[in-house]
Order: sequence, then structure tokens, then C-alpha cells
Amino acid sequence: MTHLWVRAEPRANEDRVGLTPEGAAELVRAGLRVTVEESGTRAIPIDGYRDAGAEIAPEGSWPHAPADAIIFGLKELPDDGTPLGHRHIMFGHAYKGQADGRRLLERFKAGGGTLYDLEYLVDDAGKRVAAFGYWAGFAGAAVSLMAWAAQQKGAPCPPARSYSDADALADDVRTQLKDATASFPTVLVIGAKGRVGSGASDFCTAVRAPVTRWDMAETARGGPFPEILHHHLFLNCILAAPGCPVFVPADAKTAPRRLTVIGDIACDPTSDFSPVKVYDRTTTWDAPVLRVHDSPPLDVMAIDNLPSMLPVEASQDYAAQLLPTLRALPRIDTDPVWARARETFLAHRP
Repeated sequence: MTHLWVRAEPRANEDRVGLTPEGAAELVRAGLRVTVEESGTRAIPIDGYRDAGAEIAPEGSWPHAPADAIIFGLKELPDDGTPLGHRHIMFGHAYKGQADGRRLLERFKAGGGTLYDLEYLVDDAGKRVAAFGYWAGFAGAAVSLMAWAAQQKGAPCPPARSYSDADALADDVRTQLKDATASFPTVLVIGAKGRVGSGASDFCTAVRAPVTRWDMAETARGGPFPEILHHHLFLNCILAAPGCPVFVPADAKTAPRRLTVIGDIACDPTSDFSPVKVYDRTTTWDAPVLRVHDSPPLDVMAIDNLPSMLPVEASQDYAAQLLPTLRALPRIDTDPVWARARETFLAHRP
């Protein structure tokens, strides 16, 4: 019997989950064994999983799960160097030259386990079968606009936090903008036709910030892109990948510009292919922006788990997208989506 073990997320400010109680019930009916760890932070209560027929395990007990269990989480595990011997489903951030990713792959090599990276679960056309992108864009635009509003008052960007729903987040940002200025900033979104860009654009529209939407046609010339510097905010919604043009070069910090906030929502600063070259590390919920230049200011927002600001909506949306692929877990060795993910892992494993 295929055994899916949903682990608690150990990372701070991570309240999402990739399987809802409704999804757990469907998997149980399909003949899978489902174990869900207790969690002190998960946005969806454990009782729903118990009622769905899932087994309940203590938080953080997955290292002692049966060897054939498939461990399912979202964000990365603590970087403690321990060998990884199970099959793991999660966002590994390991295939684009990231230093943390190389260490993760070494742990799989040491333990003999396998990574099925959620980013690389793709269909026959190469499109991801599930993504948090829309809510990442929505929340990323929100935090970036908070940062801009704080700049207008000479104040630091306030800490990020989770919200009950999207309307509550939009109401908060709208209030912060009105308190800071009579005229709202102009925003340029690159990748506007994708999931992330759609979420970012929709949030800007919701708070009435003028937004310019760019996608592949507008960036096909490969740069440079001086138009970016002419907007108050730039929201990057393009994943780092080979061939991606540079949108913000390192010298943008000292160039003449209206730009004072960059929201790098795709957020891959340590990748060799990052299109935003003015910073080198992610930011946090406590300190959402990194100031990379003082006069005029230039702040970069690069939080890498933005959808957790809206954990219920983001979890429900993502889990619904992923459920058909989870149903195929009994055929993990032959199902094309899972097989491709395994092949990608083997191609990158040391």
C-alpha cells in the first residue's frame, strides 16, 4: 500500500500545507495510507484530517516513518546535514546552482533517498501541474507596496504577517498607501501573463495602483530595459532560468531612476540566472526588504514563502491543483509526471 506522510513544516512563518482534509479523504478512499503530522502552526486544523481517515503522527516524527513512506512537505528541511533516505516531495531549490541546494543533494546521496521536487512536477508540455504562483504574486505585490508606502514616511517596511483572507490584506495595504501619499505609485510587472504576474497585477488593481503589464513580447529584445527605472516599483515574476535576460543590472543602484522598490517575487538571488543583480540574499518576514542603496533609496523585497501570508486560500488552491498527481502515487515509478521529476533529480544528483 502506498503510504503518503504529510510532515509538519519546520520553517518559521510557514502555515501552508499541500493536502487538505478533503484531499486526504479522497486518497484514503483510493486505497492510499495517509499519515499527517500534528502541527502547532498549520492553518488547517488536524481534526479534519483525522475525520478524513488519516493517521495522526507527532510533529517532526517523519525521520522515523517506515522506509517506504513518501514524505510530503512544502518548504525545505533544516540544513543540518543529516542523510535523507526516504522519497521526499518538496520544493528543494536545488537545481539552479544554489549553495544550499548542493548541500541538499549531498544529503540525498548520503542517505540514498530521492527528491521529487514540486517545481519539476510537469506535464507533457513542460507546464507545472501545481503552483502557488498566483498567491505569491498577490502577496508579493502587497509587501512591495507596503515598503513603498513606508519609504514615503521615512520609515522601515513593517514586518510581514499572515491574513485571514485576500480582502483583509488588500484593505490593509490600501490604508497604508492612503496614509502615506495622495498619489499612488506606478508599478511595472514583468511576467504579467503567468500565474505569479497575474496575482501581482490583480493586487495592484485591487488597491488602485497604476500597473504596466509586460510579458515575453516586451522583453524579447533581451535588454537593457530602461523603462524599469522609470516606474516607482518593479515586480519580477519571471523564474530564474538559462537565457533569462537581466532586468536590473548591478549599476542600476546608482543610475538616474524613479524606481525605489523592487519586488523580486520569483526570488532566486543565489541562482546564476537571477535577472535582478542588485542583491544577493532573500529577505524575511521580520525584515521584508533589503536596502541596497541609500540616496535615493532602493529596497528589494525577496521573501521566498509569500503565499503563507494567505495560508488558507493558498493551501486550498494548491492542494486542489496537486491532488490528481498525488492520486497517481501508487504508480510513482511509471507515471510520467513522477518519472520526469525523478529523472531530473538523477540528472542533478552528485
